[in-house]
Amino acid sequence: MEMRKLGRTDIEVSSICLGTMTFGEQNTRAEGFAQMDRSIDAGINFFDMAELYAIPPKPETTGRTEEIVGDWLVARKNRDKVIIATKTVGHTDGMTWFRDDGSNAKLDLPNIREAVEKSLARLKTDYIDLYQIHWPDRRTSLFGANPSQYHHPETRDDEVSIEETLEAFAVMQKEGKIREIGLSNESCWGTMRFLEAHRANSVPRVASIQNAYSFVNRTYETNLAELTMREDVGLLAYSVLAQGYLTGKYRDGAKPAGARRTLFERLGRYEGAGSESAINAYLDLAIEFGIDPCQLAIAHAESRCFCTSVIIGATNMDQLEIALGSNDVTITPELEERINTLHQIHGNPCP
Repeated sequence: MEMRKLGRTDIEVSSICLGTMTFGEQNTRAEGFAQMDRSIDAGINFFDMAELYAIPPKPETTGRTEEIVGDWLVARKNRDKVIIATKTVGHTDGMTWFRDDGSNAKLDLPNIREAVEKSLARLKTDYIDLYQIHWPDRRTSLFGANPSQYHHPETRDDEVSIEETLEAFAVMQKEGKIREIGLSNESCWGTMRFLEAHRANSVPRVASIQNAYSFVNRTYETNLAELTMREDVGLLAYSVLAQGYLTGKYRDGAKPAGARRTLFERLGRYEGAGSESAINAYLDLAIEFGIDPCQLAIAHAESRCFCTSVIIGATNMDQLEIALGSNDVTITPELEERINTLHQIHGNPCP
C-alpha cells in the first residue's frame, strides 16, 4: 500500500482510505470490526467517518459509526497506528438533532466545540487527526448541479464567516483536540478563501478536500485540480464507484438484495440523462481489458496526480477484497487514452 503525505502536514496516509458510513446501518458492529481488521492487514492506516453517520442520516443512528470505530480502537489498542478523519456537519436546514439545544448546526465555536467533544467521546480518543467540514456553512449549489450552469444561491443572515470558523478550529487545535483540518463538498472559491484566511491570520491551514470524483463526475478537474495541486491540498476522493453504479451491480435495472440502491430510493444523481450510457461504456471498457470494473474505477482515481487517497466503502468482505485488489491494476497509456476518449464522449453526466 502506497503512503502519501497529507497536504503540507507531517501526516502520511494510505492511498486507499476505508469509508465507514455503513457501519451501524447496513453493517453491524462485528462486520465493521472485520472490515477495519482486514484494512489494517492490507496496509490501510486511514479511516474516514462523520458525526452524521451512519447513512442515511436520522436521529437514531447519528454518531453510531463513530461509536463502532471507537470500540474497535479500544479493543485493538492501536490508536497510534490509525489516522482518524471525521467531520462536523455544516449549516443544517431542518436536521436539528445534532446539537443539544435542538437548533440548526452551524460552524461557529460553540457548535464546533460540541461536535468535536461528542466525536471524541464516541471515538474514545483524546484527539482527531483530520477534522473536516462536511459541507459549507454558506448555501452553495454543489450537489448534483450542472457545472456549466451557475445559479447563485441566496445568502442567509446568520452565515458564519470562513474566518470565524477557522478561529474556532484554532481553539480546538490549541487544546489538542484536533491535529489538522480539511474541507468537503467545497468549491474552488471556498477553498481559496480558506487558504487566504490562513495566510492573513494565525489560523489552521486546510490539508485536504473531500469531494466526489469518478468516471462519470470529473468536474473536480475543471478548476479545483489546479488549485489544490499548486496549494498542496490533497483530494480525498469519494463516490469513486458512483455509489455502486460503476461496479455493474445495478446494470439493466438490477436491484440486488441489501444494496444501497435497493434499500434507499435516493440515488437519482446516477440515473439522470446520459448516465446509463456513460456507466455502461465504462463497464464495457473494463470487460474489454479484463479488469474488474470496481478496481478500474478505484485505480484510475488513485493514479491521478491531485489525489491523495481514494475512499472505498463496502457492505461485505467480498466487496472489500475486490476494492483492495485495485492496487494490482495499472492504468496503462492505452487504457488512459480509452478512458479519456469515453470522457470526451460522455462528459460528466452525474455531477
